[in-house]
Amino acid sequence: MSDFFRDMAVNPMLLTGLLAGLLASVACGVIGPYVITRRVVFLAGAIAHTAVGGIGAAIFLSYRWPGAFGWLTPPVGATIVAVASALLLGVMHDRVAERMDTLVGAMWAVGMAAGVMLIKFTPGYHTELMSYLFGSIATVASSDVWLIAALDAVIVAAVLLTHKRLLAICLDEEQAGLQGVSVLGTNLLLLTLVALTVICLIQVVGLILVLALLTLPAAAASHHVRRLAPIIWISVGLCMVLTTGPRVAVYGTRLSPESAIVLAAAGLYLLSLLLTRLRARPGGR
Repeated sequence: MSDFFRDMAVNPMLLTGLLAGLLASVACGVIGPYVITRRVVFLAGAIAHTAVGGIGAAIFLSYRWPGAFGWLTPPVGATIVAVASALLLGVMHDRVAERMDTLVGAMWAVGMAAGVMLIKFTPGYHTELMSYLFGSIATVASSDVWLIAALDAVIVAAVLLTHKRLLAICLDEEQAGLQGVSVLGTNLLLLTLVALTVICLIQVVGLILVLALLTLPAAAASHHVRRLAPIIWISVGLCMVLTTGPRVAVYGTRLSPESAIVLAAAGLYLLSLLLTRLRARPGGR
């Protein structure tokens, strides 16, 4: 562990990786509680995996036609496709209640398949795709840190302005509609914020593992507090610990920091669940 902080003085990428993790924790901790309360984890997973198609399209188009699509970087492509898929899924969820699981599963698979196929037609980019799929917190660029910070600002501002509406549809969608809340519009907003959070987490844990960090800290926090606002604060803190502690602990070993972060999140959730069960026993209090 001491080696990490010693090397951080001569390797600036270690610091940018830590900053990226801490900033991504803000978005993840803020949006995660809404995702588990609204029970749209499956939709969040579909958004994350569909974004792979955006990464593949960005790499393919910028390689084939650099003059026209040189501006289309993988994070930009992932953002465009993630937001578009979030809006599409939101409309589908509202209009097509039956067989929703089939439609979401199809989008999940098609997005992944399209991204991988486009990468196959782009020589030399297979390694780059793997970094987006599984994360690459050790090689985060300063431009990525600024992008995550900007997305954080958008996400936090949106939540501060619309928290009551988001809370209303999370608790009781029908009652929210009766009170004049636009259920479809608020759902679309929430899924768009999920899409932006997914982009924040690309470099930290990758698109494949994003669901774990998005849901497990929030779920662990919900075991111990009931109000959404405290859950958000606790979730942000847990995400910061999870993106920092395992990253430092496995430094210099053969263990992947991205996998360590996800496994630590799973361990935290299981520990929280165990404590909740023990406390629920007659003699547990």
